[in-house]
Amino acid sequence: MSTLLSLHEAAGTYSESALTGIQALGSLATEGKDNPRADFSDTPWWLSLVKALIIFVYLLVSTLLVIWFERRVIGRMQQRPGPNRNGPFGLLQTLADGMKSMLKEDNTPAKADRFVFTLAPLITATMCFIGFAIIPLAGEVSMFGHRTPFQLADSSIAVLFVLAIAGIGIYGVVLAGWSSGSPYPLMGGLRSSAQMISYEIAMGLSLVAVFLYSGSMSTSQIVGSQANVWYIIPAFFSFFVYVITMVGETNRLPFDLAEGEGELTGGFHTEYGSMRFAMFFLGEYINMFTVAALATTMFLGGWQAPPGIAAINDGMFNEGWWGLLWFTVKLWMFMFVFVWLRGSLPRTRYDQFMRFGWKFLIPATLAWVVLVAFFRGAQNGWFGDAALEVAGRRFPVSSLAIVGLVAVGALALGWWWDSRAIARDNAASQAPPEEIDPYAGGFVVPPLPGQRLKETARVGAPALPEADPLKTDLDTASSDKEATRG
Repeated sequence: MSTLLSLHEAAGTYSESALTGIQALGSLATEGKDNPRADFSDTPWWLSLVKALIIFVYLLVSTLLVIWFERRVIGRMQQRPGPNRNGPFGLLQTLADGMKSMLKEDNTPAKADRFVFTLAPLITATMCFIGFAIIPLAGEVSMFGHRTPFQLADSSIAVLFVLAIAGIGIYGVVLAGWSSGSPYPLMGGLRSSAQMISYEIAMGLSLVAVFLYSGSMSTSQIVGSQANVWYIIPAFFSFFVYVITMVGETNRLPFDLAEGEGELTGGFHTEYGSMRFAMFFLGEYINMFTVAALATTMFLGGWQAPPGIAAINDGMFNEGWWGLLWFTVKLWMFMFVFVWLRGSLPRTRYDQFMRFGWKFLIPATLAWVVLVAFFRGAQNGWFGDAALEVAGRRFPVSSLAIVGLVAVGALALGWWWDSRAIARDNAASQAPPEEIDPYAGGFVVPPLPGQRLKETARVGAPALPEADPLKTDLDTASSDKEATRG
């Protein structure tokens, strides 16, 4: 009987704790901790279509400009002018190239799957626009008498939506390589699928720290939670990983291994021309803007003005259409980084790039996420309420302990890395032996310049040929005859 009573009391206690947890979740939902901050209640359907059209034109014009910008900047880096003939400063050169692609003859390989061959560039060219739908370009703006967020849509899992769309975009590259009926495009498609999937894992993990700091996956909530400090400061390692993965995700130099000219001719789009090739070209640049916009939203405060400007006149430059200006400036900072990398770095080796992703980025990002989770838990008081006050500020003791452990671990890792480097240098500085055994490793090894072979007495090793005195004399005599005839 006593056992039944204890079980009943335990069940009641568990029910009360579960009810408390459900009520806590309900209060979080009521407070809007995980719901989108953007309010679309005053946004009719036709206004959403207008915003979609504005975003579409914004991306197309930005693509035309960034292609011209890339050519001009790389031209300056290589001490040449770049495009400067068509239009003022060569601004119409990209438009002329687009017209050329439209007028070129479109050929399909004889062994290609014609339907999939045409479907692949369409997938690439359409998926790149959809990911931009949840990016907040500005705060609330006034459009045609309505107050609406300058954002097409938002949800509590908006960032996951962008990652899912990026995963669908991989199909365009894979299908393009498979449907061409040629070995080089197939190898490029396989490379690209492995590369993009591998670096999407690290990209998704790098964003988990931002979710932990903001408490939401809604883009409007993430931007709003950076009003005091941008997440590039507390989540600096996540920003570092994201910048690397966004270059690998977009197949840009130095990570454009899916279309390496010296190895795969043109990679997955070797057999494409005319407008179908232009769709891949457009998709690459729109993807650059999408990943740069996501980095701006997640780490640089989104459309919010820089801290000094945001404080002017009670934030007059931090509302309305001003947000579009700050968002565009931050976006083009990342565009310059893309161009800078292309003009500065050579292409990496494929195996080194994949090893770097799987053996460093993914494990290091996992460890970083665990560290941030412990740190956030310490800030929330889950490991005790003890705190240390310094200069009027309160620092939890558990947070300081975590920081100390990380510092000790970093010092130990640095010491281990230096020891390895010293051992490697010592091994490299040792002079090779003057005499070597060619059969020491089980198979014949040729000597290095300046080395001599050691005659070995191993069982089963072939004997070195000995000089025959008679043959030597005959060879000498014949050479003397040839010299006399000459």
